[in-house]
Amino acid sequence: MSAIKAGQRRLLSERVNRLTPSGIRRFFDLIASMEGVISLGVGEPDFTTPLSIREAAINSIEKGFTHYTSNSGMPELRRDLAAHLGSKYNVNYDPMGEMLITVGVSEALDLVMRSILNPGDEVIMPDPAFGAYAACVLMAGGEAVKVPTYERDDFEIGGADIASRITERTKAILIGYPSNPTGAVLPRQKMQEIADVARQHNLVVVSDEIYDRLVYGGTHTCFASLTGMKEHTVLLGGFSKAYAMTGWRIGYAAAPKEIIAAMTKIHQYTIMSAPTQAQVAAIEALKNGESAVQEMVAEYDRRRKLIVSGLNSIGLRCFEPKGAFYAFPSIADTGMNCEEFSEKLLMEEKVAVVPGTAFGQCGEGYVRCCYATSLTDIEEALNRMKRFLNKNRK
Repeated sequence: MSAIKAGQRRLLSERVNRLTPSGIRRFFDLIASMEGVISLGVGEPDFTTPLSIREAAINSIEKGFTHYTSNSGMPELRRDLAAHLGSKYNVNYDPMGEMLITVGVSEALDLVMRSILNPGDEVIMPDPAFGAYAACVLMAGGEAVKVPTYERDDFEIGGADIASRITERTKAILIGYPSNPTGAVLPRQKMQEIADVARQHNLVVVSDEIYDRLVYGGTHTCFASLTGMKEHTVLLGGFSKAYAMTGWRIGYAAAPKEIIAAMTKIHQYTIMSAPTQAQVAAIEALKNGESAVQEMVAEYDRRRKLIVSGLNSIGLRCFEPKGAFYAFPSIADTGMNCEEFSEKLLMEEKVAVVPGTAFGQCGEGYVRCCYATSLTDIEEALNRMKRFLNKNRK
């Protein structure tokens, strides 16, 4: 290492030096400079935010509603969100003390880790999983303890897997189901196993449920709704995926009052409040967005069936995803690792997928394909991938 580079490294936090760049964003940056790419990469709905939601935000601007809101978020939004969670999952939150509106679920995840972790505390999580999980734990001074999950087990994590990794430093369990990247949905029985372990060891469970509305052929179980788990759970959710509102950056946390109070203290100093227009839009989404959600879910299901059957037909074995909008096919039979496969596919056939290792070491041998794009694009991507496989199988 040169003296200059060594000096630069000393200027930076050791926590930052330990972070690795997002594997998802690296491929997003690559395709930005290329023409004709079909992207199955970044996990973003291709739908435009429903009209009534857009109009609600526009009307608020025209009426001059352009000021800060409460640090915790607009009271009306918190009340509507509490009512939504109560009616949908039978879990009841005090909107004035147990809820915080955040700038996407990403902020909520960062806040909870900084609120509960001391240096060296451990957080148990599945592998593969969304890359920000381990990063947020690290930035808060904690250590991520990863539990391998496997296709043969439907990428599910269970209570025994977690219990065997608990130490005196264990502070929390972090799960995200429906899963990014696998599309796995954790059965209620497995959730109950985790709940039993959490209660036995007095652990916090951080449950990222951003994809809760995107479940196919079954129902989502809200972790906090399990008997006795509300007081142990930090529920994270948002509007990005179900309502096609990624750019609005609006999420929430629901948790015991002492945890929400701690998260709000950090939020006050770093963010102040979530964007006002985005909060207005979220209120409209909760009040009148259900029909749009159902239409989008039905379309995602059509795309899900097409891409899973298509991947299997071209020789990429694919676990059936039951939620979110990702397929996670195995590329093990190609003789390439997931980085090599993804880069060659992009350069040779202009199809963007994300290497499985962007989500943890257990992602090796897989790539993530986001099917939140048109049926036409999925069909063309499959044709290109078939051509690529015919040329490159080893």
